[in-house]
Amino acid sequence: MRIFLLSLVFLSSLFAYNDADFDGVDDSVDVCPNTPILDIVDINGCSFEVLKSNHHFDIVIGESYSQLNYVTNEKTDTYTTSLQVDYFYKNFSLQASSSYYTSSSDTTSNRGLNDSILAGYYLFRLSDNFRLRLGAGVILPTYDTDLNNNNTDYLGSINANYSINKFSLFAGYNYTIVNDDDIADVVTYKNSSAYSAGVGYYLSPKYYLSTSYYQAQSVYENVDDIKNISIYNFYSINTHWFTTLNYAYGLSDTSSDHFASIRLGYYF
Repeated sequence: MRIFLLSLVFLSSLFAYNDADFDGVDDSVDVCPNTPILDIVDINGCSFEVLKSNHHFDIVIGESYSQLNYVTNEKTDTYTTSLQVDYFYKNFSLQASSSYYTSSSDTTSNRGLNDSILAGYYLFRLSDNFRLRLGAGVILPTYDTDLNNNNTDYLGSINANYSINKFSLFAGYNYTIVNDDDIADVVTYKNSSAYSAGVGYYLSPKYYLSTSYYQAQSVYENVDDIKNISIYNFYSINTHWFTTLNYAYGLSDTSSDHFASIRLGYYF
């Protein structure tokens, strides 16, 4: 079962043994080349059993564009590169994410890290059609500004999903406890809530499309809620690779008129 993987690599250099997919069957007689590494193969190199594991990971990188500085509400072109790492064990998952931004407007230009997030989630499978996911995490103050947002914040979330044939109905609620220090006559912070709801459809086993409405309170006092509608696309390229494409249109003055992102992920 491939426990001799390193030995095979070493032996191949000594005895002209070639096994590109490391299944223990020489390429010259391998009827099924490129079998997944967790498969058990027969003497022909073809899969007859797949090793199932409760442990999985994914890595997701992305690029996004938005048109608003959420601190000043000034129209600003912002490009962001993001990195997300997830760990899955049965119904439990952990997530770590961070991003680096570059923004410019008529009056300012800056770049740096956004806040980083560490969070854990648990999925409750209440029925064949109904899923409920609870989450909690911390927001680390890696985003550096002059507005005293240098303390760790905390977040909690609940998300529900109900599937009907190829359709899915979903809704979510997030709550953020903001611990940043107020600046007299400049900025006052407050805890914030965010809501979302939408509907999705599986166009094929590999392609999922959804649309949703999102509304979030600002973490600053006396600032209107952020509101937008969005379209989300998910496409599974193969067993390991997947990509997402998202576009959001702002419905409030505190939201970007346009936001777009594309992400590429690898699941293993």
